[in-house]
Amino acid sequence: MITGYTSYRVEVKNVKFIADDGRTCPRTAIITFHDEKGEEIGNELFGAVDVNLIYNLIKEGKDLNLDNFYISEFSLSSFRRYNGLEKKALVQIKGFSAKNAFFDAKISTDFTFSSFTDGEISFEGTHFAKGKVLFNGSVFGKGNVIFSNTLFRDGNVEFTGSVFGDGDFMFKNSVVKDGIKDFQDMKFGNGEVSFANTEFNSGELLFINTHFNSGRFNFKVTRITGGKVDFHYSVFGDCEIMFERTEFGNSRVDFRTVDFGSGRINFNRSVFGNGEVNFEGASSRAGKIQFKKAEMGSGPKNFNLMEMVETDISFERTEFGDGDVTFYESKFHVISLKSCHLDHYFDLRLAKADLLDISDTIVRDILDLEPYDFPIEIRTLDLSGMRLIGKLYIDWRHNKCNDSILSQEGTTLRQKADQFRILKENFSGTGKYEDEDEAYIMFKRYEAKSTLTEQKEKGGLSKILCYIPYGFQWLLFDKIGLYATSPGRVLFSVVFFWIFFGFSYYFMELTGLGKIMSSVGNPDNLSVLTQSFYHAAITFFTIGYGDTFPMGLCRVLAGFEGFMGVFMMSYFTVAFVRKILR
Repeated sequence: MITGYTSYRVEVKNVKFIADDGRTCPRTAIITFHDEKGEEIGNELFGAVDVNLIYNLIKEGKDLNLDNFYISEFSLSSFRRYNGLEKKALVQIKGFSAKNAFFDAKISTDFTFSSFTDGEISFEGTHFAKGKVLFNGSVFGKGNVIFSNTLFRDGNVEFTGSVFGDGDFMFKNSVVKDGIKDFQDMKFGNGEVSFANTEFNSGELLFINTHFNSGRFNFKVTRITGGKVDFHYSVFGDCEIMFERTEFGNSRVDFRTVDFGSGRINFNRSVFGNGEVNFEGASSRAGKIQFKKAEMGSGPKNFNLMEMVETDISFERTEFGDGDVTFYESKFHVISLKSCHLDHYFDLRLAKADLLDISDTIVRDILDLEPYDFPIEIRTLDLSGMRLIGKLYIDWRHNKCNDSILSQEGTTLRQKADQFRILKENFSGTGKYEDEDEAYIMFKRYEAKSTLTEQKEKGGLSKILCYIPYGFQWLLFDKIGLYATSPGRVLFSVVFFWIFFGFSYYFMELTGLGKIMSSVGNPDNLSVLTQSFYHAAITFFTIGYGDTFPMGLCRVLAGFEGFMGVFMMSYFTVAFVRKILR
């Protein structure tokens, strides 16, 4: 049937119509189609059936086959009124089919509160050429219900409160013009519900409080030009949900408090326009939600308070466009933003996640992970490969940065070191200097470990010699002063070395390996132990009064002590000045 027409003309003639299946009709409707310029683009023939005849068939409980028929002003509300039925009394319709039919009405084609028996119900290829299409409160038995390849020219379609038994509901490849498409409060049985490749144009598309059972919900490659798409309060069972390559236009997309059930949800490559995208309070019991390579526009994106503790959600390579993105107090099993460009404020203050993957991202604005009014439970945080141009708001202690990076299973020592470096540089830029020191220590430790591992892998002599520089760095840089981040530890190390050298001189004198001599006698009657510690002090701090001097092997020890003294005092100076200058 011709679909791309702007207007049409109906001419009914008293000529017998014979359908392809042999059914006859005493009159023929000739429908001529015109384009936007008013030029004729084709015509179609239909059997012109009197609507009163249809009402009689319904009243008699006979099968109703309207395939290839032209039906004007069909209304079950009128049927109930003429037959003295209550306004919402269900009208039984048996064995219904209206394939490739043509419905025409000044106000509406009315199937409200109809009750279809079990079996296939088909409007496939049908045109609702004029007037609203109403199926409010209808009840469909078990079997497939088909609206595929159907044209709704008025654009106003109502299925509010309809109930479907087990079977497929097929709305594929249909065209619905501008208007309100109302699928609220519907209940579907088990089976596939498909709006794949349907064009909804602009207006409101409402699935508020609709219940989908087990099976499949298919919205793949559906196109919406603008308006509102509203699924809030809807409930899905064990259902695969497909929104792949769906084009939402500049619509306000609302999935608030939707229960996605336990199936797999696919928004891959979907295109959201410049309207608001809202998933606040949405939940699921298990499964995966994927937004891979989706595109979003300039409106706000709200993923707050989502309850998906057992669900993995992936936004890998998604383009978030302009506008803030928030995941405030949401709970996921795994959330991945791998390889995304985060160009605007991004709120990732999750309440809970086993893994937050923001690896290979480019952050140009603020990425907020720092809690302030509720605890954050992120077991593993992956920052590997991040390009941090903006700022990362995070707290070393409250976000458990150390544990969340070390718990990574799929990253190398070098990658862990690089993540600590990112945090160190970020803390420096945000003025969190205590956190910067913590991150710097871990960065240097894991940098050293990764270098040791890489040298060991070369084999040969390198496998043994690599422990020398590693041990030197481990002792002097890490253990003695925490890489110059702790003047207190350096000062403690200074006291430790002084005591060590003092006892060393004392034991050398006891064993005869060396001796501390006095050049002025012993006017203060110092004991051997006291004189050993006195000499260790003036040597370590390079005072050099000259009233004592070493003999024997103590000369070697004194030379080494002098070097250590200069080194440790320089180390302390660097650590102390680094602290106060910041």
